[in-house]
Amino acid sequence: MTEHRATSGPPSHRVAAVVYNPVKVDLAAVKAEIASAEKSAGWAPTLWFETTKDDPGQGPTAEALEAGAIMVIAAGGDGTVRAVAEAMYDSDASLALLPSGTGNLLARNLNLPLDDLASSARTAFAGLDRRIDLPLIDIRRDDQSISRHAYLVMAGLGLDATMLANTNDAAKDKVGWLAYVGALGGAMLDQNQLHLHYNVDGTGNRSVHAHTIIIGNCGSLPGNVLLLPDAAIDDEMFEMVLLRPRGLVGWVQITTKILWENGLLRRTEVGRKFMGLAKEVRALRYIKGREVVLRLERPHEIELDGDTFGSALALKIWIEPGALTVRVPVPGSPS
Repeated sequence: MTEHRATSGPPSHRVAAVVYNPVKVDLAAVKAEIASAEKSAGWAPTLWFETTKDDPGQGPTAEALEAGAIMVIAAGGDGTVRAVAEAMYDSDASLALLPSGTGNLLARNLNLPLDDLASSARTAFAGLDRRIDLPLIDIRRDDQSISRHAYLVMAGLGLDATMLANTNDAAKDKVGWLAYVGALGGAMLDQNQLHLHYNVDGTGNRSVHAHTIIIGNCGSLPGNVLLLPDAAIDDEMFEMVLLRPRGLVGWVQITTKILWENGLLRRTEVGRKFMGLAKEVRALRYIKGREVVLRLERPHEIELDGDTFGSALALKIWIEPGALTVRVPVPGSPS
């Protein structure tokens, strides 16, 4: 259930912190907008913490919380937002977003403005709190070590993880999501399928061969692509999709389903009625749940919110309902 509330406490006692990626943001512009919004809302002076290549945000966020920040503003790309949210799990502080970078996945799924720094700063200091779900994941490696992470939008094995692993970072920074096109072609030609066993909500083990598996907390991607149509950020569940194409025909079915049905038809009442007549395709299978345990026959690359996290041999994903509080605009306020 969606919950909105105002941040408590007298404004002059409220302290915010900005955790920023110096590579992704124009720091002078960010500081100017934060100072303006902070002054208008009557908050105390904002604290500033910089991320590094070795620490994308968890450490600076922990420092911000220890310093008394009741709101942490993530200024950077999806990796910065994910790292900040991971460190904020189990805290009472709110997360605000200053979208930057190429994806802005959480901001897209919250319908926040992506290119309006002033509006984002106003939302941080004068908006409302909204509780959303937070997926946690335990990744077991080939050496049997286990690492735990949080993510906000999607975890993927197969096509998207291979694509990301093959994408040149410099090209991504220069041309954004267009950098994935070349890597996408190579990943689609990859014949190495995932052989795995999975168990959703303790209903029993199932075996499957799939090209790609994506487990999402919400479903929108850049380019107005709705990959997971029934995923909701606050319904206490994830949506998992299995992509199982057989040759070119299978990829055509998947593309038609995602771009035509999910992206266009379901946006209108007439289109939704038409969708009711469409047949399900074997190449695409959707599953809803609260916890999934997945074991692979051999290690495969895994990605979380667009960043590669190495190879996984097994994983467990579960939803922590309402575990993260994010700042959203006041209904009816100008964006």
